[in-house]
Amino acid sequence: MSVYVLDTNIISFYLKGNGIVANNIARALANESRMLIAPIAYYEVKRGLIAVNSQRRLKEFENLCELFGVGQLDNRILDVAANIYADQRRMGYTMEDADIFIAAFCKHWSFSLVTNNTKHFMHISDLTLFDWTI
Repeated sequence: MSVYVLDTNIISFYLKGNGIVANNIARALANESRMLIAPIAYYEVKRGLIAVNSQRRLKEFENLCELFGVGQLDNRILDVAANIYADQRRMGYTMEDADIFIAAFCKHWSFSLVTNNTKHFMHISDLTLFDWTI
């Protein structure tokens, strides 16, 4: 069974009613794949919705989290994140910590990352990326 981890931007597209993203999620679920909300994406989406006081979308997001589940960070994933940071730095790339944590979560569990920002993650080895906005 494939496991797809949704990045912040994919969740935002979905909550805004993007039909392409919704269709890709529905197709994956029909194929008995599993969806997860990246733990840092949970934080990023929730803080944004609270900041703009979007109660309707906040409720939709909470329902989505209940349906798909939210991944958890632990020391093993943080160790992977530290290695990703060091590897990226050695190669001359910089990444936001949030992206590093999301990538580390996916890489540790060998899950696929669904993101519209594939360029942010393309230099990370052994990370499977999908862009469900196209």
